[in-house]
Amino acid sequence: MSSAIPSDLADALGDPMRLVTIIGRGHSGTRAISHTLSRSGVYMGIPQNSAGDLLPPDDIYEACRVIAKHVEYVGELRWDFSKLHTMVIDPAFTRLITSYLASVIDSPGGRDGWRGWKIPETTLCYPWIVRLLPDARYIHWVRDPRDCILGQHLTDDMTRFGVPVPEAGDESERRAISYLYQAQIMRDTPAPANVVKVRFEDFVLDHPRTLARVGAMLGIELRAVPVRPEAVGRWRTNPEHRELDILQPELERLGYLEAAENER
Repeated sequence: MSSAIPSDLADALGDPMRLVTIIGRGHSGTRAISHTLSRSGVYMGIPQNSAGDLLPPDDIYEACRVIAKHVEYVGELRWDFSKLHTMVIDPAFTRLITSYLASVIDSPGGRDGWRGWKIPETTLCYPWIVRLLPDARYIHWVRDPRDCILGQHLTDDMTRFGVPVPEAGDESERRAISYLYQAQIMRDTPAPANVVKVRFEDFVLDHPRTLARVGAMLGIELRAVPVRPEAVGRWRTNPEHRELDILQPELERLGYLEAAENER
């Protein structure tokens, strides 16, 4: 992937080596790393909500709908993202993302010029964000899907963003389909030059080491934030949890089934 791809957005954001964003589904615990970056001197835009999301979100929501027009559902809970990696990026998408990031663009940045942003819907735009900003730093954030889909999130119903999805039997299945879509778009997008993958569970249960690993990829020292071990494995005691067959391959791929076996 070449940094020579023309992008008004890249020019506006300045030094790509001091730009970071977080790619992960809503309710995956991304607020923890957003707060970490802010506390460590990275300017994450204004205003923000309590989850560390850059607001207002309307333009990035619309950008999600622009990119979704070129995604095809092929059946068996699989999507074809191939057009997104080769087609000309819709200028409307770049305009919307540039508008959404106005406060980040207008700021000189935080410590040593560092800046970034976080909102879960960036994940839905990931293929074109990477093409526009190939030299930025990316944090891939994942969480056990059984915990990730316990609570309601705007992306539970992907049709709000124009994404083609099969009909779900109930709310749990709808959330699981959303999880699988976002997991696949992360997995199928050609990896950028600077990316680190982090499991929420490692960030909580092995905080110093995981913090150091993320900081090494960014090239800055990250400050610790409070973490809550009880946030890991909430599905085990939640009365609304039920096992879904469609999530089993993803649980295995991410190592969560293996972790469960080790706990026995």
